[in-house]
Amino acid sequence: MSTPGRLVKRVLLGRAMRSDRLGETLLPKKLALPVFASDALSSVAYAPDEILLTLGLAGGTLALTQSWKIALVVVVVMGVVIMSYRQNVHAYPSGGGDYEVASVNLGPRAGLTVASALLVDYVLTVAVSVSSGVQNAAAAFGFVRGHEAIVAVLIIVLLTAMNLRGVRESGTAFAVPTYLFMAAVIGMALFGFYRKVSGDLPQAESAALTLRPENGFQQLGTFAMAFLLLRAFSSGCAALTGVEAISNGVPAFKKPKSRNAASTLLLMGTISVTMLMSMVALATWTGVKYADDEAHQLLRDGVPVGSGYVQDTVMGQVSKAVFSDFPVGVVLVSIVTGLILVLAANTAFNGFPVLGSILARDGFLPRQLHTRGDRLAFSNGILILAGAAAFLVVIFDADVTRLIQLYIVGVFVSFTLSQIGMVRHWNRFLRVEKDPAARARMLRSRVINGVGASMSGTVLLVVLATKFTHGAGYAIAAMGVLFFLMLGVRKHYDHVRDELSVEEGDTKAQMLPSRVHAMVLVAKVHRPTLRALAYARATRPSVLEAVTVAVDPDETKALQAEWDRRDIPVPLKALDSPYREITRPVLDYVRSIRSDNPRDIVVVYIPQYVVGHWWEQILHNQSALRLRTRLLFTPGVMVSSVPWQLASSAGAEERFEGPVVGDVRRG
Repeated sequence: MSTPGRLVKRVLLGRAMRSDRLGETLLPKKLALPVFASDALSSVAYAPDEILLTLGLAGGTLALTQSWKIALVVVVVMGVVIMSYRQNVHAYPSGGGDYEVASVNLGPRAGLTVASALLVDYVLTVAVSVSSGVQNAAAAFGFVRGHEAIVAVLIIVLLTAMNLRGVRESGTAFAVPTYLFMAAVIGMALFGFYRKVSGDLPQAESAALTLRPENGFQQLGTFAMAFLLLRAFSSGCAALTGVEAISNGVPAFKKPKSRNAASTLLLMGTISVTMLMSMVALATWTGVKYADDEAHQLLRDGVPVGSGYVQDTVMGQVSKAVFSDFPVGVVLVSIVTGLILVLAANTAFNGFPVLGSILARDGFLPRQLHTRGDRLAFSNGILILAGAAAFLVVIFDADVTRLIQLYIVGVFVSFTLSQIGMVRHWNRFLRVEKDPAARARMLRSRVINGVGASMSGTVLLVVLATKFTHGAGYAIAAMGVLFFLMLGVRKHYDHVRDELSVEEGDTKAQMLPSRVHAMVLVAKVHRPTLRALAYARATRPSVLEAVTVAVDPDETKALQAEWDRRDIPVPLKALDSPYREITRPVLDYVRSIRSDNPRDIVVVYIPQYVVGHWWEQILHNQSALRLRTRLLFTPGVMVSSVPWQLASSAGAEERFEGPVVGDVRRG
């Protein structure tokens, strides 16, 4: 019998899957690309915007002359990082990714630093991607404008539901939009190149405007100019986010896992580089102007365009120029761009839960993150990621310009430590490897990872120097909080393990008690009380007694009279309670028994009603709950609840059939 709640869950998430079907969720390369690479691929929709936006602070001329150079340096960095990560997926295919590489080669604290950086970056990936997608959608659908945060949160909820259905199903659903986006952008690039060669490429809508420098940027010295270029480069490095996701998701690939992951990584890098350079080239050729404060920076005939001017994204302006005679192309690019930006968050929905699971396995996060849900996805990690991303979207009102300042720094922390760790990895193997061919391969890999470490470290310093006061400092603070929080979780688990461990020759844990003193708590003589007495007598304790608390003298006398009349073969003891308390007299009595006979154990039987409705629970069992909670903290005392099912509880076991709070389903 299915309840409405369970029925809704099955409709939204699908039927539960057996643990032995985990292999059916593995991804072929054609599905792994949209699942793990959508973040990196989608960056072409906002990385050019960030480059032009930063360069535009000094005016339009700098943006037109330097944007392609900045993009070219970003492409070089991306190429080196991708080659470096191809070494990672072969050397560490277990899915730990950067966390595992840093932990094994640089130590647990380095691994924890990488983990905290990646967890923060995954949350920001969802917030930035969804917010950017909503902003692109607002350009085509006016009703979205002004409600971006609400729409973004609803999209996060939808993505959460899709991912709770399982990795493979989400990959199938997201494959078509991802491939459509690649086809649309590459098709637009080819058509734009054709129109450029044929001399028929129109100018963008903003090309006729003048982009004046912001206050303070009119006359830049050499140092200030260099700093601005570095800031533009660090903003453009948003194109590299998502590269690390494949190394964290190797276990989700079909066999041969490492080879398929490396091939997908190379394919992702090639497509990303092609689209990024194409977009920057087309933006330069069409004369796109893009300003942080468009109302005052953009001038038409020397006059600011004002707040009525709506500035489209770089992708939107380029598509309108390239498809000037083909409006359907503009609409298609707008729709697939919005979709890919939303779906880019799916990369984080696959990376965050897996990393959280590994950290939970290692004792740095709560164990619940290592459990799989009905659809064999790490459901708890998915829900935490969605909640954190939705919180950021609401706090920053889905403003990509503000959110992106927090972005990037985390991923370059992980890049840098991971590549340093890989250099240590090859050094360790080279010390024992004798085969010349194997040594040559390791030396080549070490050079690649060494160059990757140097370049990633340099970019990290640039990002910190140029973005710290613009928002990156908040991301670093969040990483620090996570780092110490995870250390605290691990310390707690270590303490619990040490307390529970049984050492050789330790007989204390196995020592039998000298006697068992059982007591049944009695409020009145009714069926639950008699059942509790019967259960207690069946255990044959050394001492058995019934205990009541004398809150009302008349009621206590009536209870004793009823007890004697029924000739119940268990003595009834009444505990005085001058202040009408129930819990304290029982606790004091239990402690007195323990102090007189420390080797005795006390078993307290508490009759308890089992009700079928939540509002009935409020009306019953409150005293029993408080007493049971206090007794649990008393050494040498065991508490046994004896249930009595009321009529309203009939059929409740069917309603509560399935997983409940506390279940651990590892899959």
